[in-house]
Amino acid sequence: MSRRFADRRALVTGGAAGIGLATARALAAEGARIALLDIDAPRLDETAAELRGTGAEVHALAASVADPDAVRAAFAELDSRWGGLDILVNNAGVIGKRAALDLTDEAWSRVMRINLDGVFYCAREAGRRMVAQGSGAIVNLGSIYSLVAAPERLAYCASKAAVAAMTKVLAIEWAAHGVRVNAVAPGYVETDLIAAAVRAGEIDTVPLARRTPVGRLARPDEIARAILFLLDPANAYVTGHMLAVDGGWTAYGYV
Repeated sequence: MSRRFADRRALVTGGAAGIGLATARALAAEGARIALLDIDAPRLDETAAELRGTGAEVHALAASVADPDAVRAAFAELDSRWGGLDILVNNAGVIGKRAALDLTDEAWSRVMRINLDGVFYCAREAGRRMVAQGSGAIVNLGSIYSLVAAPERLAYCASKAAVAAMTKVLAIEWAAHGVRVNAVAPGYVETDLIAAAVRAGEIDTVPLARRTPVGRLARPDEIARAILFLLDPANAYVTGHMLAVDGGWTAYGYV
């Protein structure tokens, strides 16, 4: 196993499960020091214990990315512990299914607070530190719905499209300071979030797999590998890019 992230200080939001956990595992396996930020405190503690069992240095931060004060406090805690940050993976997010005319103010605001505001709050705090030190890499989690649209997904599509634009703006602003900002656009992934949506009757993975050219949903580790590709210092000329990791979903235009 390579050690391309040896001693790098990495923060993964939504790190207690799914893509966040897979990314934390992959970073830890390559030598990174890991901070996990998640609102689910019990699961966060379990995940941190699991990773520590592999010999990784792990710090758990129970907080919501939608709370700017909590985000500032989390980054201040990392300042005290590590004195800075090298990597941010903005993974925390929520989904939802509701027709536009039935979309309540609260449902709209919840998606925007977590999927968009939370990405901004964490990127801003990370950017302040990375710009000052002259180095750093950020990967934001977009979606296939950053690139294409779907019915009954207005808030989600709007939030993820905004993440794509934010990624480009931050990449442009911070490039001269040695900070790279990229994003991944996953297709449907086998996560607890998707499983919960299936149980709620919001999605059916059978037609989703059929719609995907490779014929299946992604595994979290497949998205994690794409994230690590974008974080890799060897790819220092890649910034402002959104990498679709979707089994061909966005390339496929035939019904």
